[in-house]
Amino acid sequence: MTARRNFKRQVRARAAKTGESYTTALRHFRPTPSGDVMPEARNPERVRLAVAQTPVREDPRDVEALRESGREVRALMCEAGAQGARIVHFPEGAICFPNKYVMSVDGPDAVGPADWDRCQWPVLQAELAAIAELARELRLWTVVAAAHRLTGPNRPHNSLYVISDRGEVVTRYDERLLSRTKVSYMYSPGVSPVTFDVDGVRFGCLLGMEIHYPELFAEYEKLDVDCVLFSTSGTPGNTAAQAQGHAAVNSYWVSLSVPAQHSGTAPSGIVAPNGDWLARCPSDDSPSVAVVNLDDSSEAAADAVTYGRPWRREARAGLYTEHQVTDPRSEDRTAAF
Repeated sequence: MTARRNFKRQVRARAAKTGESYTTALRHFRPTPSGDVMPEARNPERVRLAVAQTPVREDPRDVEALRESGREVRALMCEAGAQGARIVHFPEGAICFPNKYVMSVDGPDAVGPADWDRCQWPVLQAELAAIAELARELRLWTVVAAAHRLTGPNRPHNSLYVISDRGEVVTRYDERLLSRTKVSYMYSPGVSPVTFDVDGVRFGCLLGMEIHYPELFAEYEKLDVDCVLFSTSGTPGNTAAQAQGHAAVNSYWVSLSVPAQHSGTAPSGIVAPNGDWLARCPSDDSPSVAVVNLDDSSEAAADAVTYGRPWRREARAGLYTEHQVTDPRSEDRTAAF
């Protein structure tokens, strides 16, 4: 550990002296095994990302609550924009996370099929339209969750809308691996991953309880994303630790957006490709944003992006096949020392 700290200190010292990025300085200390020059970072242009935490309300019949949620989202959009964010990411249920008992035809004491006619769809749509208009005014990409209405009698999707800096919905992610209650009574599952690019940086989206499925995060690594935006209303287990693990094993950023009321245990935040938290919102239940630069040349990303990710791809592509041997002492699992 001491040697590692000394090495990084040397790299930082060179970067400070020459004005080089951390990645460029690193090249002088750690040439590639072949002797070739280390490739430049895949995304030299930085993108400034804001992750938000907002209070989540659970009754889509409550018109004023829907409007208040919309106002809070727009206030945080303005705050993110004032801090120079290019994109802002909100939690599941940012406008409303319909409660299973509130929606149940067998409720309020039993869970049953959801009656989506109870949702104030015109109000929800008006709030989303106002969010899209503000995204256009602020020139701010906005990723916000809401139920996406389908043609009856199909249940809606649980979705993340991706709104561009022109105020247009450019794509939408629909939660695929739903909880038992969601898939049994409330939503139609989605069918595919979704990616989108902002200034050359590629994002992927996940939602709900999908933090528990490493194959979904691995899928986005194969799709060459630089950052996964994960929105949740709360899910069992250590969500923060899982977000760090997914970031580290895939060598990309993970943005974790949670409701403000869960911030005491796991506030919203952004994890670097090395698995370290770069920034987190306050853990005091307050609506807030945390803002960081996604930059491959930063110290928090350089090693993971330049070495870790390419090496794992090479290893998975059959690197070891030519080195495998035929040997009776290899094949005999009971061979003594």
